[in-house]
Amino acid sequence: MKPYCLLVPTLFLAVALGCCFAAAAEERQQEQAPKIQVTVDRVNVGVIVTGRDGNFVDGLRREDFRVFDNGVDQPITDFLSVIEPAQVLLFIESGPAVVFLGRDHLHAADQLLNNLASDDRVAIASYSKDPELLVDFTANKMATRFALQNLNFMLGFAELDLSASLASAIDWLGASRGKKTIVVLSTGVDSTPAGKWEAIRQKLETSDVRILAVSLSGDFRKPLKHRVRNREEKQDRTLLKQGFAAADQSLRELTRITGGRVYFPESPGDFDRAYAEIAQLIRHEYSLAFAPPAHDGQIHAITVKVKAFDQRVDHRQAYLAPAPAPAASEK
Repeated sequence: MKPYCLLVPTLFLAVALGCCFAAAAEERQQEQAPKIQVTVDRVNVGVIVTGRDGNFVDGLRREDFRVFDNGVDQPITDFLSVIEPAQVLLFIESGPAVVFLGRDHLHAADQLLNNLASDDRVAIASYSKDPELLVDFTANKMATRFALQNLNFMLGFAELDLSASLASAIDWLGASRGKKTIVVLSTGVDSTPAGKWEAIRQKLETSDVRILAVSLSGDFRKPLKHRVRNREEKQDRTLLKQGFAAADQSLRELTRITGGRVYFPESPGDFDRAYAEIAQLIRHEYSLAFAPPAHDGQIHAITVKVKAFDQRVDHRQAYLAPAPAPAASEK
């Protein structure tokens, strides 16, 4: 393990950069969110249901679910319990916050591969300012391990555009069929300009791609081995805690709106448990569908409820309704 004195300035640099870019973005003119155009004849919703133990709950039936569109109960037109090979994009931060711990977290990522089934297909991408696809989807775990071993952790000293990079990854996956998951290994530091967030949020929450995130900042949070002696050190420590809080909230929000979840492991055992749960969740879900009740071209909120206690339900939060039919032209 590298000395803590090396780790604090590294993450502090990343957090400070994130704050600087956010502040600069607020001074810029807000960018207008691009319009998303899509035709939807039915709305598909992938739902993960887990118990207190974190395991997927099997055996639920159509009548155990209720689906709401903008708060209004909708008939479920299709229902299927899905167990199938996963398509997983492993999305890894390659910036300065993990440069000293890169090899340790490569081992953690390798543990995730160990938990996946032999027929699960994996792609590898890294990101700093922009995402870079290193290996396309393959069931060849040797190829993915080779890509992990050759990751460059010296990128991203200027920017760590987490949410913008994820939006690009959603575009990559748009044409792929089947169940799609992005597993993000990241500190959560995000320097994407604030003015872009609304468009990114709409893209993420209306997509059919689930984001699961594993925070890589646990090693940075271990207590200092010496007392904080002066006001400057206390201020640095306060800023560091604020940066951690913002990074954690970023990961929570990115996963929540896509129907995923986030893990904050602090030990090798925590990583193992997180990856074992992820390997289970990426293969299992309940697939529900309903007919959109309105053709208004607006974003509609989705809520799914399960008729049982002590169960957690995760699903995407919204969809874009079809546009209104064009008015008949006058003769």
